[in-house]
Amino acid sequence: MLLRYVTKRLLIGLVQLVVLTVAVFFLIRLLPADPISRFVGLNPSEEAYAQAERSLGLDRPVHVQLLHYLGLAPSQGTGLLQGDLGDSWVSGSPIAQEIGTFLPVTLELITISFFVAFLIAVPVGMLSATRPGGAADRGVFVYSLFAGSQPEFWWGLLFVYLFFFVLGVAPAPLGLLSPMTSEPAVITGFITIDSLLAGRLDVFLEALHHLMLPVATLVFILSGPIIKMVRQNMVRALQSDFVLYARCAGLPARRIAFYALRAAMAPSMTLIGILYGFMLGGAVLVESVFSLGGLGQYAIRSILAFDYPAIQGVVLVITAISLSVYLLLDILHAMIDPRVAY
Repeated sequence: MLLRYVTKRLLIGLVQLVVLTVAVFFLIRLLPADPISRFVGLNPSEEAYAQAERSLGLDRPVHVQLLHYLGLAPSQGTGLLQGDLGDSWVSGSPIAQEIGTFLPVTLELITISFFVAFLIAVPVGMLSATRPGGAADRGVFVYSLFAGSQPEFWWGLLFVYLFFFVLGVAPAPLGLLSPMTSEPAVITGFITIDSLLAGRLDVFLEALHHLMLPVATLVFILSGPIIKMVRQNMVRALQSDFVLYARCAGLPARRIAFYALRAAMAPSMTLIGILYGFMLGGAVLVESVFSLGGLGQYAIRSILAFDYPAIQGVVLVITAISLSVYLLLDILHAMIDPRVAY
């Protein structure tokens, strides 16, 4: 039953990915912008404009451009179906190579942030749910409002001022490593993993030190809604019939809390998945504050340069990762509550 459920979700995710890829391809070309003028200037000659249009492939009908992009054109051997995202109109480099450089930075940042936020949110949410209206519950409510009352880049700047400028316990916001530190050989693209694989413990500790403030910024922002979700679902679970029956049966409080947490985690994991997909592109302001050079900054540069292939590649990669995260959460949800798979 679980295998059939996973297969169904894979097929649905594949259809969603194809539809979104085609939709983004056409929507970008409907924008009131002229990418050719970005390369030939505002007053080009007709010959220069036509040559730039041919070199970018924009002289062909839109449906022919789509076939070339997908790799379905008879005269073209590579395309999206062959794993080729195309070349950037700005740098001329393969887009897959450029995304492979920027994506690990974003994934490393948000994955560590969500892991820390999850470790904080679950026990705090459980503690708040055990005594609704108590001091802990009121403190969680105030914290959630306080953390979400300002945008993440403002908190990032505040943390830089407080922990770097005033207290001096955090490094300068100059990236993942100090400019004087030599980076380890790129194996996975994740600086923490590559440094451990290369036996560079000093680089690993330095990378964690530089990630301290950006991770703290995202944890501060993300933990609020996760705590509230865990708290609300725990309160609902503790008031359910099966928990009342477990208490009447004399089960230990710790075991009852485990059953309630299991019932409360499914919607909480859904929220985490949605936030994770959002932060793939939404962490750009935090990346800018701390000079991390992640996927969000690459996407912004591509949009400002009207680099259509790069924009399409970023959207496709973010969509694929988001759908993969949703699929993983659906599997975990089905394992927690087998009724979902029916």
